[in-house]
Amino acid sequence: MINGVNDEIILAARFLLATLFLIFGWRKLRDYSGTVTQIVQLGAPMPALAAIVAILMELPVAFAVAIGAFARPAALLLVLYTLGTAFIGHRYWTMTGTDQVDGMDGFYKDLSIVGGLLLLYVTGAGKYSVDALCGIAAP
Repeated sequence: MINGVNDEIILAARFLLATLFLIFGWRKLRDYSGTVTQIVQLGAPMPALAAIVAILMELPVAFAVAIGAFARPAALLLVLYTLGTAFIGHRYWTMTGTDQVDGMDGFYKDLSIVGGLLLLYVTGAGKYSVDALCGIAAP
């Protein structure tokens, strides 16, 4: 236990946080041109580069979170990435009607994910992780 936190819960939290990124990262990789098209539609700068960054964040960085390898820096990278996706991909304040509701849902879900990632940063990867195997200490 780390500060009274159950290591099994930290393990489950890592897996749950990473699942979303891994599923959608795999989809982005398999349909790279569709990913670029979607990013163009969002009006993001440098769509081809943004797609590569998205794939790298959602696959290897999220995988690092899942297995607890460099969990703290990986969590911080995903915090920045997820904030970016919230503000670029879910600009509900520019929308109306059902699009606004959908955008608001996505925006606040992203903020909730950021909260989970910040907790992972604070707790560290826990006992069941690559970090623990390598002797990277928890707080």
